[in-house]
Amino acid sequence: MSKGKRRGKDFRKGDEVAWSSHGSETTGKVEKKITERTEAAGRTVAASPEEPQYEVRSDRSGRSAVHKPSALERKKK
Repeated sequence: MSKGKRRGKDFRKGDEVAWSSHGSETTGKVEKKITERTEAAGRTVAASPEEPQYEVRSDRSGRSAVHKPSALERKKK
C-alpha cells in the first residue's frame, strides 16, 4: 500500500455513524479515537495506532460504546 492512502475507515470526533446493536441499527456520534490499550465504556479496549477503535455515544440511549472501524458506517448528512 502506498503512502498517503488511508487504510480502512477513519472517523473524526463528531462524525455521525451507525452500527448494528442487538439486531437493529443504532446511530450516534464519534466521541474519540482510541489508539492505545485503555479503559473505555466500561471495558478494556485493546487498541493501537495500527488498529484503532472508536468510542461512540448512542443518540437513543446516550450510552457510550467502543467499536472497531469495520463495525461503523458513516451516516450521510
